[in-house]
Amino acid sequence: MAVYTHLTAAEIGAFLDAYDVGTLRSAKGIAEGVSNSNWLIETERGGAAERFILTVFEARTNREDLPFFLSLLDHLAAKDQPVPRTIHTREDERTCDVRGKPAALIEFLSGVSVEDPSPVEARAVGVALANLHLATEDFALERASTLSIPRCVAMLRDQARRFDEIDPRLASLLADCGDNVLRAWPEDLPQGTIHADLFPDNVLFVGRKLTGMIDFYFACTGTLAFDLAVTHASWSFALAGNAFRPDIGSALIEGYESRRTLSAAERNALPILAQGACLRFVATRVEDWFATPADGMVRRKNPMQFAERLAFYREHGEAAFAR
Repeated sequence: MAVYTHLTAAEIGAFLDAYDVGTLRSAKGIAEGVSNSNWLIETERGGAAERFILTVFEARTNREDLPFFLSLLDHLAAKDQPVPRTIHTREDERTCDVRGKPAALIEFLSGVSVEDPSPVEARAVGVALANLHLATEDFALERASTLSIPRCVAMLRDQARRFDEIDPRLASLLADCGDNVLRAWPEDLPQGTIHADLFPDNVLFVGRKLTGMIDFYFACTGTLAFDLAVTHASWSFALAGNAFRPDIGSALIEGYESRRTLSAAERNALPILAQGACLRFVATRVEDWFATPADGMVRRKNPMQFAERLAFYREHGEAAFAR
């Protein structure tokens, strides 16, 4: 989440007029994330305050993909999964345009994200991810990822000459720009609808209870075990020092397999899938590092965090996923 398109209170109020959500009381821009512009909106209806998330979809999110993303939220919410439902307009539309860009109003979910997860929280995330995979087995829509491994390798090749501007170590950690991952990429693993971006800041807790999974704007049709590898790579390392936490990784996979058992082929593929997950986040962060506008309300993320994790999985991947 972030703010690139700066809307006035009058523009936000006019946007809300299309919805039966009351009148605008406050709007606060959200700086986290890098893809779309977001505000925490508070309205008043019938003397009661209500909260929503207003998202304006920026260049990285294609308009034609929005029916997939927003239908997925409604599909999961209808199956009692902990995701926000979309708020429909008075005309039963899921989006409206603001300054020529599509925008959506999303249910606000209570809870906070955790920076230093416990094994209990990691296990809950594994359970929730498996439940998401099971709940979407009958989801009819499909979407190809725009961040495939070949695409990520190409993105890194395009910026390789500038790696030193980020960190002198980046070129040595990614000397081949991910070619080795691409060559070893597994085929014919089980496919389905995946979140593809289930970072700790995209999961909400109240106490130890998982209350929300948010930010589905990288969701796509893909390899189920890759979704687990993305989550493993984003949850299983300490923020301080970036050290691998085997207790978190083990709890995450245990939670997942309590609902959906991995096949032998899926488990064997996890080390290379995790390298691919890290490669994806390095590629997008490198691209965003150079593309972030100076006036954007955005927190730029350092690619080195996931470059180091990729190196860890390359050297210790089998041990990281040992039973």
